[in-house]
Amino acid sequence: MTTLKIFAGAALAAGTMLGSAHAQDSVLVGHLADYTGPTSFVGKQYAPGVSDAFKQINADGGIDGTMVELDTVDYAYKVPEAISLYKRWVGNGMVALQGWGTADTEALITFITRDEIPNISGSYSAHLTDPTGKNPNTKLPAPFNFFYGPSYSDACRALVQWASEDAKGKGIDNPTFVHTGDNHPYPNAPKEACATYAEELGMTVAPPVVVPLAPGDFKAQCLTIKDTGAQYVYMGNLGGSVVSLIKSCNTVGVEATYMGNPWAGDYQTVEAAEAQNLIFPTSTPFYGADVPGMALIETIMENGDGQVGDRPTHHYLRGVCAAYYMKEAMQWAKANGGITGKGIRDGMYQKTDWVPEGLDGVCLPSTWTPEDHRGLTTVAINSGSMVDGKAEIKEIAEINLERRDDWLGQ
Repeated sequence: MTTLKIFAGAALAAGTMLGSAHAQDSVLVGHLADYTGPTSFVGKQYAPGVSDAFKQINADGGIDGTMVELDTVDYAYKVPEAISLYKRWVGNGMVALQGWGTADTEALITFITRDEIPNISGSYSAHLTDPTGKNPNTKLPAPFNFFYGPSYSDACRALVQWASEDAKGKGIDNPTFVHTGDNHPYPNAPKEACATYAEELGMTVAPPVVVPLAPGDFKAQCLTIKDTGAQYVYMGNLGGSVVSLIKSCNTVGVEATYMGNPWAGDYQTVEAAEAQNLIFPTSTPFYGADVPGMALIETIMENGDGQVGDRPTHHYLRGVCAAYYMKEAMQWAKANGGITGKGIRDGMYQKTDWVPEGLDGVCLPSTWTPEDHRGLTTVAINSGSMVDGKAEIKEIAEINLERRDDWLGQ
């Protein structure tokens, strides 16, 4: 288990009051990271985005003078370890959590609700988006859970909406959609919601195919996919598993369009899989894009710990966005009674079409309300292919989804 603490100056000297609501010199934020576990392929990009961002935030004066003590721990995607760390951090006065995986994020809902600890997670499970239980089908209200970007369900809905139109353009009548992924909360999170919407759009939904999160030989699963006749294959896993699936399916002659979840597409995956037309959603531009906020991203990287080299994926940018949304919510909290969990939670509701200062064009305008934690329902659809030995990624569509009441929490 690896722990990395970020400090900035003498403000974090012994004797500071981490949990005090007033005149705080520093506040503690727990940070669950996966550098060595089954989601480390993307965790090694997202987590440094969070930690480098808070390092820059502290260098720029913290939260209006209050420093952020970010305790980054590699929990290797283990739920019991996440719960244990959470309890330790709460005992040490934690005011907020930068979370990670779906299994641990969903397992912590009851804890963070009870303790009033806002969690901005790397899990985009739609189960985290109904803060009050407004939808009668919501399993558990999640009033202190947030994330930046469209939910897994909404991202998948956007993908099947794109697929439906793509099929029409190709003259495919009654296209078939199939969900693939491990039997695990992360790939399972959008399965039912996305299948329901695919059927609503007139697609045939084949039985889901279980594919392990760890990489392997997936020819047997690919033959099952081939037998379904699916033209559109949703991949709920990421990294090596996605690479293995695409390569295995190419070996057995599957002819389909592969569509990845928000973690299943980036230049690294395209290159490793030697993919052609890998379709995946994003909520930021790619590193180096000509947008005003890229200047701050470059500064954060220059002053960061150098864990992502000089070519980070967009997952790094999403980590930065998660940190800066929390920073500005903390600023509001400090100005309105102190940096407490409840204050930070309320700070997330103060702006509409919100882009953190300095990140224009990087973080898309987002809005959270006390009744709806779907911060973003705009989904960029991208196609990644190998061209002359390198990944070439192009945005091919932008889909703005409805905020349907029956989709809240689903």
